[in-house]
Amino acid sequence: MTAFTFSSPFHEQALSNPLRSRSDVAAFLTLMLDALESHTSANGARIHLGYTGTHFDDVAAQLEGFSRPIWGLASLIRGGSSYRGLSRWQSGLAAGSDPANDEFWGYMRDKDQRMVECSAIGYALSVSGHTLWDPLSDRAKRDIGNWLGGMNDKEMPNTNWLWFRVFANLGLSKVGSPRADLKRMKADLNHLDTFYIGDGWSRDGPEGIVQLDYYSSSFAIQVAQLLYSKLAQKEDPERCEEFRNRARMLVKSYTVDLANLTRRAILFGRSLVYRFAMSAFWSALAFAFDPSDGAFGVDYSLPVPLTWGVIKGLQLRNIRHWAHNQPGAFDRSGILTLGFSYPNHNLLENYNSPGSPYWACKAFICLALPENSAFWTAEEEGYPTSLNNTLRVMKHALQVTTNLGGHTYLLSSGQQCSYPVKQSAAKYGKLAYSAAFGYSVPVASLTLEELGGDSTLAISGDGQETWKCRRVTEEARLEGDMLRSMWFPFPDVEIETWLVPPTLATPLWHLRVHRIRIQSGSGSRRVLSTAEGSWAIYGQGQDERALDAVRGQEEDTGEGTFSSGGVARVTSRAGVVGIKDLSPSVIRKGQALRMDANTNLIFPRAALPVLRGSFEEHDKDIWLVSAVFGLPFNVGDKKSWLEEWNKTPVIPVKLVERTK
Repeated sequence: MTAFTFSSPFHEQALSNPLRSRSDVAAFLTLMLDALESHTSANGARIHLGYTGTHFDDVAAQLEGFSRPIWGLASLIRGGSSYRGLSRWQSGLAAGSDPANDEFWGYMRDKDQRMVECSAIGYALSVSGHTLWDPLSDRAKRDIGNWLGGMNDKEMPNTNWLWFRVFANLGLSKVGSPRADLKRMKADLNHLDTFYIGDGWSRDGPEGIVQLDYYSSSFAIQVAQLLYSKLAQKEDPERCEEFRNRARMLVKSYTVDLANLTRRAILFGRSLVYRFAMSAFWSALAFAFDPSDGAFGVDYSLPVPLTWGVIKGLQLRNIRHWAHNQPGAFDRSGILTLGFSYPNHNLLENYNSPGSPYWACKAFICLALPENSAFWTAEEEGYPTSLNNTLRVMKHALQVTTNLGGHTYLLSSGQQCSYPVKQSAAKYGKLAYSAAFGYSVPVASLTLEELGGDSTLAISGDGQETWKCRRVTEEARLEGDMLRSMWFPFPDVEIETWLVPPTLATPLWHLRVHRIRIQSGSGSRRVLSTAEGSWAIYGQGQDERALDAVRGQEEDTGEGTFSSGGVARVTSRAGVVGIKDLSPSVIRKGQALRMDANTNLIFPRAALPVLRGSFEEHDKDIWLVSAVFGLPFNVGDKKSWLEEWNKTPVIPVKLVERTK
């Protein structure tokens, strides 16, 4: 049975675009911008894309729809192209900043969402001021300056948000507005430098902030630093060179960690609704390091192993993936949906409006380079072979990244969001995060099927009515290339977890070792239920119906689910995932779980191999040891995976001794 595919003119044009050249990418961006026209207000200042709510007002949400596409539009113009709908944004800038206009965006208050949107506008003025600013009336220029400058005396969150004010003032200074506050900009930059922790990485806030996610790299901080290094070279050369050096250092880990062989980046952290902005780092790197219009004496040499062809490949493969392989990312009219691979509100944060996904337009910064630039004239190259089958320890992020065996993923401990964020246990607390299999989020709080419990040890203390997963870790640290952490699902339950990365001998397996202790001091006799999940995977068969159990033994390589004793496995057209119990004395039972729909970010219908067990021993250590397998079929041989499955990973000696 073949699934019937619904198409639309937008999807047909996207699919037919090879996305190999600057003109191809410009055409795809134009297609996205054209789709917004029918959703744009009469004077252009607001773009209304839906009715779902956020913690901020609807006017700010419509401002998001207006401002975020500007990342692409301004870059398109800077690189020498034109856009027939440019007047919509010119008119919108004038109307939205005019207090007397019906489409006025509203004055900014402390910690206002409007501040976020100032970044795109500031960038646009910096790179495309002659086109966007110069034709405006003196009154419009005054209004825009007053509106952007209105944030200079307001309180801002002590996070990457400070970059938004930097770019507002940078843009105003580039167009000669008297409202540019360069002292404020320098103070913000000096404070943002206190977030830097080394090796190219910056926290998203002051000391005590522990998450290092895409905001620290491709969504915000690294991209902002790279753009600043290009645009402020004459005014601030020393800081600009420091920012370029940070990018050079970050590349050493970023190339493996957040890029991969399968075109999709590793899914980790919040705001994944921004989609192809995950490769914006490469776009900004190309813009910042291009020597064609660089300053005299600036070192624009690319860090090893990068070449212009490698950067081009990393960036364009990601854009092609979203344009060609993820039709659910856009609705039939070409509007980005709220979700990831498909519309999915379970993923969203409280700040995601219908216009939020257009942060993805940061990926189009590469269009700011002209057709004859080093980036666009280079022959696209594949992923550097020197980075294949590598494993890297990330001391700042407390993560270990790997692409051994062709599966790109990371093991993680010690990261958590510093403030409440929806589904934070899923976005930061899982044990592993994959580029091929993504991660899952809960859709409700009762059954295991609702939990989205992939790559985690789920704990229930109430007879399996509700489940808890790792959210806050304590004492997280690296022990060589192993990650060790302590966490407490309940006050009287202590869990110590070691994550052991794959080896060349067993490249598709990683190990998890858990020490659980139930304290009896409270006087209760708690019974713990556990469910440990491997990766989640596409859960449908060739006939698009739910996978059946395979009829053969464990050696059956056919499509379907398998569970027996302490083993569970799922095989589908997406690959093979599974989990084996290697615990020294505890017995757990394998199960192939059909997850509730729309838990997984990549597969709306997913299956999950789990190991389940129950324990009631108190004041003694319970040891659980799990071996987890994952092979995406787009990088693996469908016929030979059983050989890898039959290998047993070796538990490190020092952990074996502890479990005795």
